[in-house]
Amino acid sequence: MNRELEILRILENNSRISAKEIAEMLNMSVEEVEETIKRLEDEGVILKYKTLINWEKAGVEEVYAIIDVRVNLTREKGYDDIAKRIAKFPEVHAVRLVSGDYDFQVVVKGRSLKDISFFIAEKISTIPEVRDTVTHFLLRTYKEEGELLFKDEEDRRLAIVP
Repeated sequence: MNRELEILRILENNSRISAKEIAEMLNMSVEEVEETIKRLEDEGVILKYKTLINWEKAGVEEVYAIIDVRVNLTREKGYDDIAKRIAKFPEVHAVRLVSGDYDFQVVVKGRSLKDISFFIAEKISTIPEVRDTVTHFLLRTYKEEGELLFKDEEDRRLAIVP
């Protein structure tokens, strides 16, 4: 594996790791690691450093919904144009072009079901190219970004020995 990919995989797993630690892991100099990271940031390969937070455990009430969106394409408006328009709304967490019955999967975050409903009625459904939508409210998230958001409970049953 080339060094850039190795650095990216290390940072993807732990964005707080130091250049010195990466250098030791890959047998490189600290300067080489710092230069590589800087270049990857400048080229837009590394977009940002993020912390994964279990908001439910932090006691913050948020509502997430997945909205399947079907659109009508025109000569003037293609998938990219519509996706960019949807992505600009601050409530939108992610926009994905998908295969299947619908064209886009839009992940939206709000403070309440009412916020999400308002967003769909006032913003998504008013886009001229949007034909129809189906909304799925997320009830609970068990895994996010590859991390389990729960701990396995210890088996406290007594062992039965014949």
